Amino acid sequence: MPIKPRPDWKDRAREFGFGFHTMYGEPYWDESAYYQFSLQQIEQDLENPTEEIHQMCLEVVAQVIADDALMRRFCIPEKHWDFVRDSWKNGDPSLYSRLDFAYTGSGPAKLYENNADTPTSLFETGFWQWLWLEDNVDRGALPRQSDQFNSLQEKLVNRFRDLQFLTPGRALHFACCKDTEEDRGTVQYLQDCAQEAGIEEYFVFVEDIGRDAKGQFTDLKDQVITWMFKLYPWEFMFREEFGDYLGGNNIRWLEPPWKSILSNKALLPMLWRLFPEHPNLLPAFFEDELDRAGDCDALVKKPIFSREGANISIVKNGQQEIESLSDGPYGEEGFVYQAMYPLPKFGDSYTLVGSWLVDDEAAGISLREDSSLITLDSSRYLPHIIL
Repeated sequence: MPIKPRPDWKDRAREFGFGFHTMYGEPYWDESAYYQFSLQQIEQDLENPTEEIHQMCLEVVAQVIADDALMRRFCIPEKHWDFVRDSWKNGDPSLYSRLDFAYTGSGPAKLYENNADTPTSLFETGFWQWLWLEDNVDRGALPRQSDQFNSLQEKLVNRFRDLQFLTPGRALHFACCKDTEEDRGTVQYLQDCAQEAGIEEYFVFVEDIGRDAKGQFTDLKDQVITWMFKLYPWEFMFREEFGDYLGGNNIRWLEPPWKSILSNKALLPMLWRLFPEHPNLLPAFFEDELDRAGDCDALVKKPIFSREGANISIVKNGQQEIESLSDGPYGEEGFVYQAMYPLPKFGDSYTLVGSWLVDDEAAGISLREDSSLITLDSSRYLPHIIL
């Protein structure tokens, strides 16, 4: 639905520290239009399936943890198996995740992937699009009864309170990489939520984390890190030099190590194996199972560790037809194949729905648009309402 942008929105963005509303010279936040849902669409087609699929994903984790062959399938380095397994067996708590769906507005939403380890666009979803809604209702541009599927910020703050109870007596360090404004904005937003929950918190860049003589990780003030949220993928950490110290120091991690199984594209063929023909799933296969994909006219080839749409291609009749515009460091670990189910097109753009979970509860949605079938980190973010 088209709508006039708020005349002062860039000033508002500056006021609230939303510095990455424009990326690579192109708009990332786009409020020239919004998506309108009915309450039935939200509750039946997105909210309920999100929580159901999340529970199905946890069943996959339980199976993989118990099976060496599956741990290899998921490319978890063997030296870290105990580290990952112990985090699951100990019930290490998680904070949040995001399921990405193709949803036409009717019928079952189809799961594309589970962003369970390092999902971004939190600030835009939990705070900024809600502010957009309030401002537009106040100025009469939207009906007063307009609502939004968005309890993300409230649930994050409450979850941090729970986590503090589960992790007493520890300060929480937050970390992300240098030179990425979006990641720093995401982590700053989470720091604000943790502060609201009364947690003592610190920040350190991933590149600045050191270790002491005992192998404990430390920040630039030589404080020993005992509890950490890291916006940095487990598959990188497992393979880097400091990865040798994982499990040897007393750190509680957000997200916990068992999330390395959920954030992994090998999850997709495992879900199809355990829940075949589920209405929210697309057929998906490991590379050595492609003989089972005979009914699929086209397949999406995804590296097991791919993020932000990187290194993804579309294969038709055995021939690669479309390749992602985004190069990345992925592919050497192998691929999975998922049945092609194109994103719906509204106007000139293909639209992806991100459905958020905090702990085990659905918490809101985000919408991303792109002129390409493959959603990238630069794809536009649009707000939504329920009416």
